[in-house]
Amino acid sequence: MKKSWYRRMLLSYFPIFMVTIMILTVLAFLMVNEISHNETVKADQISTGYMIDTLSRSLNGVESDVLDEIEKNDQFRKLLEEGQTSNSLDVVYEVVDSMRDLIANDSLIQSMYVYRIEDKQVFTQIGLVPWKDFADKAFIEQALEHTGYQGWSAIRNYHELSLEKDKRVISMYKRGPLPFGTEGLIVINVDMYAIERMIQSMKDDSVSFLHIRDKAGQLLFSTTTGNENEGKILNTVEMNMLGWTFESGIEAGQLFMWVSVISYVWVVIGVLTVLFAIGYILYITRKNYKPIRLMMNRIESIQLRNEGNGGLKLDELSLIDHTLENLIQQASDFEKEQHDHMLAGRRQLFYDLIQGEGAANAEERLMKLKMLPEGKKLEQFAFIVVEIGQYGHFSTGFSVRDQHTLKFAVSNVLQELALDEGMFAWAEWIGESRMGIMIGTDMEKQLAKERIRHFAEKGGVWVQANLRMALTFGIGPIVEGLVPISTSYKVAMDAMLHKLSLNKEAIVMSDDMPGHAGNKSYKYLQLAADLVREFRLSTGNWREQLEQLFESLEADCLKDEDIRMLLQTMMDMLGSELGHISEVLHEYFTGEKAENWKHTMENTSSLAELHSLILANLTELYHHYVAFCETKNHHAMVSEMRTYIEQHFANPDLSLKHLSDRFHISGKYASYLFKEEFDMKFVDFIVKLRMEHAEVLLSETEDSVQSIALQVGYANSITFGRVFKKVSGVTPGDYRRLKLKPGKPSHSTGL
Repeated sequence: MKKSWYRRMLLSYFPIFMVTIMILTVLAFLMVNEISHNETVKADQISTGYMIDTLSRSLNGVESDVLDEIEKNDQFRKLLEEGQTSNSLDVVYEVVDSMRDLIANDSLIQSMYVYRIEDKQVFTQIGLVPWKDFADKAFIEQALEHTGYQGWSAIRNYHELSLEKDKRVISMYKRGPLPFGTEGLIVINVDMYAIERMIQSMKDDSVSFLHIRDKAGQLLFSTTTGNENEGKILNTVEMNMLGWTFESGIEAGQLFMWVSVISYVWVVIGVLTVLFAIGYILYITRKNYKPIRLMMNRIESIQLRNEGNGGLKLDELSLIDHTLENLIQQASDFEKEQHDHMLAGRRQLFYDLIQGEGAANAEERLMKLKMLPEGKKLEQFAFIVVEIGQYGHFSTGFSVRDQHTLKFAVSNVLQELALDEGMFAWAEWIGESRMGIMIGTDMEKQLAKERIRHFAEKGGVWVQANLRMALTFGIGPIVEGLVPISTSYKVAMDAMLHKLSLNKEAIVMSDDMPGHAGNKSYKYLQLAADLVREFRLSTGNWREQLEQLFESLEADCLKDEDIRMLLQTMMDMLGSELGHISEVLHEYFTGEKAENWKHTMENTSSLAELHSLILANLTELYHHYVAFCETKNHHAMVSEMRTYIEQHFANPDLSLKHLSDRFHISGKYASYLFKEEFDMKFVDFIVKLRMEHAEVLLSETEDSVQSIALQVGYANSITFGRVFKKVSGVTPGDYRRLKLKPGKPSHSTGL
């Protein structure tokens, strides 16, 4: 009978196999059912707790972010003072911008506004809203009655203007200025719809449901679209922050009860079925063993003929497994050996070509390694060097295994993109951060250049967007055949030495390479010395010198290492001029800031980026240098101004403007210097000086009050008398009588 053994075995084992598997599956389901139910309850409780914790952290984050901004931004405090906004709206604009940034940075914040109690003005993210037009007046009035409340409100309807639609929010208000001011209120409104979306994103509606109720038991939100009573509630958790109750469960909760009822019946049936299956399998196995025995005899003969079994007595299944394992291992070893041999041959040929060796029979070796496309004759070749930017961050940010994976992905992607452009591409890594790509094409030379540039642009964009890696391409010239490919390789490598000055969207073509410019080191050192001189003189012209230096660097296309060495030399020259002046300036040249600057400079990828870096660094240094010089000189100026005032205090025209003209400084700066040095205003200082001299003249001379007023700088006795009484508490005449020598009759004796 044809295939009688196969049919007999199939009819013997298949039915009992299917029944046994079914019973075992049901038994396993029933046994783990109760455990699954308990774990479901626990998992649901953890999920609900996680939602509550996430919501609490989000609301705390909203409160913290807003309070931090209010505390750091002085404009909120100024906004609560009516005088700060009466003449200028700059404070209002800055506060509105700040509120808009807070709302834009946190999706939970629906809106916020500031209420100023003094004149009942409301400032929202759209600007100033008059009190009569503001639609949330009821909430503000309630907040003013309960200023001590620090929590979140119940869900309420909110809109700023009368024509706007209501939005469901929960609100919090703080007294301003922080922490317990009485000048206004800062109100934060959190969008209830955003909270519901957050909760909805953390819940799988097809498996579980969630009901949220308020303190009164009213339903606030539910993830079910139908009847809220569907499903079994497994957990009830309260959220103290909002006073809400979270009820959660699973949609198919009744399944556990039904399975539990019939579980014991199925256990008994399953045990009986397994026992029957064991007996039946033993019977069928003994009956149908002969065909298997014949198969085993053949396997044993093959095993003994090839290698034997080492004297071990193996059963039939072990012998079959051992034989198959040997065959599979042999096939795998052969495949691996062939693959490794091919990879080694490809890599060796690649290195031979870029070194100019073995190019004579290169095409034959490529055909043997199955590298060249079939049916296509390649006549022109070009070499591309690809470098990973910021390789230090790449090597420290990924494990060794991940680095190899990313490199493998980059090489495969670039080869596929070259194929899309109709070109042959062969990529090999020639260093830790550099990969070489050999491009072959049969196109016209100018068209081939355009395709190669387009390929590099496309590859750089794709890798940056998908693998978050920045690549720089150095493209060598197109050569005829594989023999001169080493020349293209050398030009491409030399192009990578000019990345800073030749950076054109991270692609450096051989046509962009500079000619021989000669040794121009003296020219750059002179420019650097001029910059240091202008910097030290505090003229501000150093920025023009810096622009001129970088324009020269870009025009002459120096190597990257020469550019960095020149800029470091310039910083060393600047350090020798300024580093000894103060500890702050010294830190810029020898401390941690200097090391950070060197590290950042080494990792720049373009001349424009390096220009921005050194301009920012020198600008910060220049501010410290100028501030130090001004601080050092203003003490001597204040001393000279005081001497001048003491000598000319009798001049009625002596004023801040007079001093500013005399010492060539602004009146505002002169006032600032007096306040810093003597802790009093200029007017108070000169009045004090004049009154001290007036007291001496009143006590020791018989001059008239008008004469004394003229001697101390007042045009008439009326002004002098008013000022003297304000300072001394008595009129000049009374002061003279009180200061008479003992025994001299007084005109004010009491009667």
